Amino acid sequence: MVQIVKLSAAQTRAALPELAELLQDALASGASVGFLPPLTDAIAESYWLTTAQEVESGERLLMVAYKDGALAGAAQLELALKPNAQHRAEVQKLLVHTSRRGCGLAGELMSALEAEARAGGRTLLVLDTERGSVAEKLYPRYGYIRAGVIPRYAVKADGSMCDTVVFYRLL
Repeated sequence: MVQIVKLSAAQTRAALPELAELLQDALASGASVGFLPPLTDAIAESYWLTTAQEVESGERLLMVAYKDGALAGAAQLELALKPNAQHRAEVQKLLVHTSRRGCGLAGELMSALEAEARAGGRTLLVLDTERGSVAEKLYPRYGYIRAGVIPRYAVKADGSMCDTVVFYRLL
């Protein structure tokens, strides 16, 4: 059974070990998630503590997926707060644990994020992902439109540069 939950800041802090392990698993499987290996527990937990602060301040939403009672995935929505941008948000860090991939969790997390975005009056979602990644093929299935490619956007673990693909979706 799958349960999608919007975490509060306190719930995020309580789930630090599981969230840290999820982020470490994503990085170990080659995902471009803003970190380079090795990703220590301390660094991963520090990231999630910052995320909890942003949830608390209303800058960010954090949705998690539980499958059979275990944390199996997460996705975030960074809310634009400037007066001329309150109609948009950025999807960030869609993560599904490698042991739980292929069972629709990514789609359920994206649907939950979009429902929260709509409820908050957001009508435009944007995101970016590594060119050539599994995620690049995934997002169009959810209605995201490719806007373009930014070359040499991020550094990979081997020191090479990778391009990022920018997508958007009007809700």
